[in-house]
Amino acid sequence: MSAVFVILCLAFTALLLFSAPIAVVIALASAAAIFASGGSPFEVVATSMAQGVDSFALLAIPFFVLSGMIMGRGAMALRLIRLASALVSPFPGGLAYVNTLTCMFFGAISGSAVAAVSSIGSFMIPQMEKKAYGKDLSIALTVCSSTTGMLIPPSNIMIVYSVAVGGVSIGALFLAGILPGIILGISIMVASFFWARKNKVKAEGSFDLKAIAIAFKEAFLSLLLIVVVLGGILGGIFTATEAAVISVAYAFVLEVIVYKDIRLSDMFSILCDSAKTTGVVMMIIGASTAMSWIMTMSNAPHQIAEAMMFFGNSEIAMLLAINIILLLVGMFMDMTPAVLIFTPIFLPIVREFGIDPIHFGIIMITNLSIGLCTPPVGTCLFVGCGVGKSDIGSVTPKLIAYVAAMIVALMFITFVPDISLFIPRWCGL
Repeated sequence: MSAVFVILCLAFTALLLFSAPIAVVIALASAAAIFASGGSPFEVVATSMAQGVDSFALLAIPFFVLSGMIMGRGAMALRLIRLASALVSPFPGGLAYVNTLTCMFFGAISGSAVAAVSSIGSFMIPQMEKKAYGKDLSIALTVCSSTTGMLIPPSNIMIVYSVAVGGVSIGALFLAGILPGIILGISIMVASFFWARKNKVKAEGSFDLKAIAIAFKEAFLSLLLIVVVLGGILGGIFTATEAAVISVAYAFVLEVIVYKDIRLSDMFSILCDSAKTTGVVMMIIGASTAMSWIMTMSNAPHQIAEAMMFFGNSEIAMLLAINIILLLVGMFMDMTPAVLIFTPIFLPIVREFGIDPIHFGIIMITNLSIGLCTPPVGTCLFVGCGVGKSDIGSVTPKLIAYVAAMIVALMFITFVPDISLFIPRWCGL
């Protein structure tokens, strides 16, 4: 292993231990490695960062972030909660299913796990706590359920993966995430089912077609956004970037004009918050591009690929090893830099085994979604604990059953490629 790669790893680990922001960690570690190689660190890092964010596809991210912010500030979450409640509350442990189903709905509309935790959690966690589900269990469930939005389109991280691969259809990725996202949500519901059965939790309500119809009518315009975005992309009406702009316009009209949940004066703070979030994401993308460059120059991907050949021609062993590595990476690194750094390393390896890049993208995103829930760097876990007013030490034990269920779903998604590829192939992508 080259000295440059060793310096890169040591600098990255040291800065991470000092709790520096991840974008700063990646940029400074890359600069240290470039300096050690005899290059001009600041010039190379600056050029790489500029090239990393110079992509038309990445323009979709700020718009999807903004649309998610608008939806999160409005009362869209409450309408989705009422719909989910009408559908699944008649079953024992119904509030747990309501939580998960609402997060799936909201994630499909906003594409943000953090927005789902804060929007859904602020209402569902207190409600579940009143019904004796317990605060920490409610937080753990909300945190895990929120990650389904990373797979169910639209999803910002899929856009990042498409850029990292270069040439993979964003529309195909969006479609590929639908069934895996549903399976991930069902796995969480199954864990809730066993918990409800063990604790003899009774149903919260009765089955009422009229109530379902009323709730669906209230939530219809919100759910229609999914049809508009996916239908427009697949129909060739607009690109993913243009779809993001449409989603902003749609969310604005819905929340400000139709529902009147947001005042026009609130838009300034929403724009500021979305700009901050976008700035952080773009900084991470740019810095990760610089790190990918120095890793390529140090021949690290080839060396890692050679190390992976320890598994010989066993596709199962290779995929299990990649899953384990990504699960560990997800515990310490946010999704965006992890996708940008590890995609160029693992993609050539999985291609040698004939694995479709779209399928591998879904595997990677599912893996790293689990990392959003797990300490020490689980973004959704931190947000969930803040919303639910608890601490990581109390919530983590309650996470175990749900994370285990998500890992089971991950195994199905990994070893049954048709789960990811059926819909894209059916649509001719």
